[in-house]
Amino acid sequence: MATTVTLNTGAQMPIVGLGTWRSPPGKVTEAVKAAISAGYRLIDGAYLYENEAEVGEGARAMIKDGVVKREDLFIVSKLWCTFHEKSMVRQACEKTLSDLKLDYLDLFLVHWPMGFKAGGEFLPLDSAGETINDDTYFLDTWEGMEELVDAGLVKAIGVSNFNKDQIEAVLNKPGLKYKPAVNQVECHPYLTQEKLIHYCHSQGIAVMAYSPLGSPDRPWAKPEDASLLEDPNIKAIAEKHKKTPAQVLIRFHSQRKVIAIPKSMTPHRIRENFQVFDFELTEEEIKTIVGFNRNWRACPMQWSVKHKDYPFNAEF
Repeated sequence: MATTVTLNTGAQMPIVGLGTWRSPPGKVTEAVKAAISAGYRLIDGAYLYENEAEVGEGARAMIKDGVVKREDLFIVSKLWCTFHEKSMVRQACEKTLSDLKLDYLDLFLVHWPMGFKAGGEFLPLDSAGETINDDTYFLDTWEGMEELVDAGLVKAIGVSNFNKDQIEAVLNKPGLKYKPAVNQVECHPYLTQEKLIHYCHSQGIAVMAYSPLGSPDRPWAKPEDASLLEDPNIKAIAEKHKKTPAQVLIRFHSQRKVIAIPKSMTPHRIRENFQVFDFELTEEEIKTIVGFNRNWRACPMQWSVKHKDYPFNAEF
């Protein structure tokens, strides 16, 4: 089974990586080191996660110890919504690079298609609890992203949380210089994203799955929300293969050529989540898992439903 996906830039991107959302700064350095020791080469991060300095520290420590070279690693970050003004894109990328203390990113994504008011707050909210938006449009933001490739700051650019129409708008943009290499979206058996994955793959765009385990530690989780890792159907498939439910969920993505970035800070879980290349789900099992879809989102970005570029009102 292939352990990488070939991007439309020709680069090989590992099919399983470490997610770092909600990994507190004090712990994420060790998590990154444990992941690289376990064989991970893809580390997914973002300015929003407020831990990029520590992510960089972990990666650089492993480079310094000779465990890996920089070119063996695939480091991902994301442009946050308050930097969508074309003139701000480069400074945002440079801030990430200086936090990571790296010369370049392998992949830089537009985190959401929506621009928010620039300034110190990540999520500027009005009195009604809705995001204060700016008047940027993601096609202008994309031009700023393209400039990063030309400047050698990033090897590839992509998008995240974009729907089909929004990707199409980028692909059909007059004067487009670089196609998105990746669309990173929430994806797991309760949100299988069949149509969006099919569309992206048909356009030569790789798909990354965030919250591949259903994001059990999201801060707004409600007790009655469904838990994928506890789902008896998933557990039954796991027992059959003598694997954990998490391993089945990650393998489900890999077999659909989707890049998964499970997050963990526990070294044995980090290792476990990477041990997914020694078994195969049957077509029947994949079909069963796809059948669990209920279009349920762990991350609906509920503060921005009125944004002109809110992505989740479309069918896919």
